[in-house]
Amino acid sequence: MAEFDTIRTASGARAAEIDEGLRAHMNKVYGTMSVGMLLTFLAAWAVGNNAAMMNVLFTGFTRYIVMFAPLIMVFAFGAMINRLSAAGAQLFFYAFSALMGVSISYIFVVFTDFSIAQVFLITAVAFAGLSIWGYTTKKDISGWGSFLIMGLIGLIVASIVNIFLASSAIMFAISVIGVLIFAGLTAYDTQDIKNEYLAHAQHGDSEWLGKSAIMGALRLYLDFINMFMLLLNLLGQRE
Repeated sequence: MAEFDTIRTASGARAAEIDEGLRAHMNKVYGTMSVGMLLTFLAAWAVGNNAAMMNVLFTGFTRYIVMFAPLIMVFAFGAMINRLSAAGAQLFFYAFSALMGVSISYIFVVFTDFSIAQVFLITAVAFAGLSIWGYTTKKDISGWGSFLIMGLIGLIVASIVNIFLASSAIMFAISVIGVLIFAGLTAYDTQDIKNEYLAHAQHGDSEWLGKSAIMGALRLYLDFINMFMLLLNLLGQRE
């Protein structure tokens, strides 16, 4: 009996340690994401309110470089993550966040400041609710992954095609479908980040956990920023 109590106590202590580690891990994920969002906003505001920089960055072929540079960085990040240290991965993420701000800086020219703030608040509330649900739900939503990724690929292809077609009807459809896809991805990614930590926590690899938190922050950051941009297309008031 004494041996059983010892095992149970040890098991309970280990479970409490993992729970505490999970909270710290998720706090780092959300904290890193929040810093990235701040850098994005500051870069977007600074460039969007500078007419000279806007003329340079969004005229001619340069605008395509600015538009696609963040996407290239995301793929580069995925390819380089195993060779980066946790600190290097974090620096890369912050650089990406600033570049994303430059890429979306045009919103301060196209939309009113009030509608940008309003849609940002709507996105923040929706994101928080979806992420909390993904974290707390007992339902296994891992099966959503392949469906959502397929939808995301289709969304990217349609968005690229519509750059040349410039169809408002297609843009509206992309925005509506895109909001649903990124809403699902927010819940899915949150649960996946949590489950990934629980699966690897027992190994105690601090370097891996550090980089995992950065990758988790990137995933949720992309969910948020894409949902915000799509909602802005639907709800934003234009200048």
